[in-house]
Amino acid sequence: MTVAPSAELTILSVLPRLLDTNGDAANARVLAQRARWAGIAARVVDVHTTADLPDTVDLVVIGSGTDTDLDAARAALLPLADAFGSWLAGGVPTLAVGTGWELLSAGIDLPGGTRVDGLGLVAGHATLLAARATDDIAVDASDARLIGFENHARGYTGAAHPLGRVLAGTGNGTGDEGLVQGSFIGTHLHGPVLARNPQLADRMLSSACAARGLAQAASAHTVLVDGTAKAARNQVAVRLGLSSE
Repeated sequence: MTVAPSAELTILSVLPRLLDTNGDAANARVLAQRARWAGIAARVVDVHTTADLPDTVDLVVIGSGTDTDLDAARAALLPLADAFGSWLAGGVPTLAVGTGWELLSAGIDLPGGTRVDGLGLVAGHATLLAARATDDIAVDASDARLIGFENHARGYTGAAHPLGRVLAGTGNGTGDEGLVQGSFIGTHLHGPVLARNPQLADRMLSSACAARGLAQAASAHTVLVDGTAKAARNQVAVRLGLSSE
């Protein structure tokens, strides 16, 4: 995929029909709306096959799905492996949640000792947890505290650079949560995560805008929405026994 100069950001939502169990495909719409509020045109392109790929790619989002659809999602992703590899090598900001993240890893461990091979594009692999994690989660991501909802039966091993340290919840099952590898962010956080944690969305947008040479304007819309998101995070934080922001 080429990354040519453009005044419009193109945001890909990969396999939204298969990988949107927890509403994670909405992360693409969050990025697009925040870009528009910042005075930058943006469009969301749903990608189901290589025929849907646009010439220009600025940001990529892939969500989570059920194990029932695991084989179908893997089969649909395989033809997109070269494109994903190109985006990651080119520094395109990419967010992968749950199953989407696992499928981009080395593989996924399943009950009974079986394993599904991943695309091997990011470090580590998904491993079985002793019990399913289904609860709110808080993560110290150094520059921000992230709040989300986790709903997964697998943790993650081999994340040399995690997204953050778990303050409450399970995450990778190692005391850490997620994976950061260059421009790639993998996480178990649903919500969708970018709506609940707009600071993470702005991290991705800033990177994409810098690559385009685009300036983000201040917006009253973001101030209002960010205040609402902060209040929602604080409600969860207090329930988890943490202080408010």
